[in-house]
Amino acid sequence: MTSPTQMDGQQGGEPPAGTPAAGGADASGDRPAPTRLTIRQAAFIGVGAMVGAGIFSLLGAAGEVAGAAVWISFLLAGVIAILNGYSFAKFGARFPSAGGLLEYIARGFGDGHITGVVAWMVLATNAIVTGMVAVSFGSYASDAVPWGSSAWIKIFAALIVVVMTLLNVLGSQAVARVQTVVVTVVIGILAVFAVVTLVNMDPHLLAFSGYPSVRDIVSSVALTFFAFLGFGIVSFTAKDLANPSYELPRAMYLALGIATVIYVAVSLGVFGTLTVSEVIASGGTAIAKAAEPTLGTAGYWLMSVTALFATSGATNGGLYPASGLCEQLSSVGQFPPVMGRRLGGRLPSGLLFTAVVAIILAVGFDLNAIASIGSAIALLVFALVTVGHLRVRDQTGAHLSILLIGLAATVIVLVTFAITTLVEEPSTLIAIVVVLLVSIGIDVAWKRSRDARLAIP
Repeated sequence: MTSPTQMDGQQGGEPPAGTPAAGGADASGDRPAPTRLTIRQAAFIGVGAMVGAGIFSLLGAAGEVAGAAVWISFLLAGVIAILNGYSFAKFGARFPSAGGLLEYIARGFGDGHITGVVAWMVLATNAIVTGMVAVSFGSYASDAVPWGSSAWIKIFAALIVVVMTLLNVLGSQAVARVQTVVVTVVIGILAVFAVVTLVNMDPHLLAFSGYPSVRDIVSSVALTFFAFLGFGIVSFTAKDLANPSYELPRAMYLALGIATVIYVAVSLGVFGTLTVSEVIASGGTAIAKAAEPTLGTAGYWLMSVTALFATSGATNGGLYPASGLCEQLSSVGQFPPVMGRRLGGRLPSGLLFTAVVAIILAVGFDLNAIASIGSAIALLVFALVTVGHLRVRDQTGAHLSILLIGLAATVIVLVTFAITTLVEEPSTLIAIVVVLLVSIGIDVAWKRSRDARLAIP
């Protein structure tokens, strides 16, 4: 986005070009700078984006591949996420920006079509995933009311997107406060679940002798890594941190650490209470089923409440990057100026665009048919970030060996994911191709129009 010369001297806590300075007005002079986030608040935005519906729906699918060794799969996925988090943290510490991971792509590949196409793909995929999480919220909310129906699933899905959009309009502090409450509730309930199930679990169900092959366990990482995809959201908090070079890496590692511990503990609790076949048969209710032996029917409702909080937090986290991302990309010419404006001085156009697309998709389409699109594109973007990082490593001071290990692990997961998932879900592959072609078309059309106007004397 911004050129390297513009960023020189910003290694400390200074905000990047186009980002409001702490305590003052932004570049346009008509909006006050946002109140700064703490490390914990930034981390919780990431945790809220990660610990969404994934943990509730992944256990059965991962169990089919990895059996009772799902906890190892989550641990491996967490390590890979932390390796990618290292790349993000070193990048963000050197080049803090409202554009988040898109700034890293621009640093590695320049301000050309690669960055533009990836930016449009990320924006589109973010809207799709937000719509999917909103539908998950709608499903749990509909089940919780006596008049629930398929129509109410759509209504609740649209409602949660509207509510979280209004929350984001209020600013990053409002987002952070709500996300803190959401994450505290989710972590608290899942911690109770983990303790109760681990204390009462049957160790024989987790015996190593019953584990599948190493190949199967590694293959399942492509599934469990999905639960960590939200960590990239932390990169967009740089614009709201007082000293991003110091605070962003710590927020990134804290978010990933919390998520990894939660996932490993929950999977140990579930597979230490239920047999693999019971977990697979239970599907999205596996956690509730595992809580029933000690918590009874209260366990089911406890997990339902957790799911509502988790999916609302994930919706909130999905919408959070939209405004900063679009404003930053518009300021450097990657997006049309309209995407960076604020309607009425308050409502960011990028946020409105993401929310409207998410609602349309949630209400009008079966998003389960393309459930893996977020994983595929996120893995591709993560790999591109590290490839770009290798090109500017001398500026970030990152260790070459860690970057290479992280890149190799990400590529392995991506290839495995393509073989095991995309082949079985051709609709996802079609959706990815459509998003790619539309992104290329929009980027080419916009930049031709932009360049034509600039060429007029």
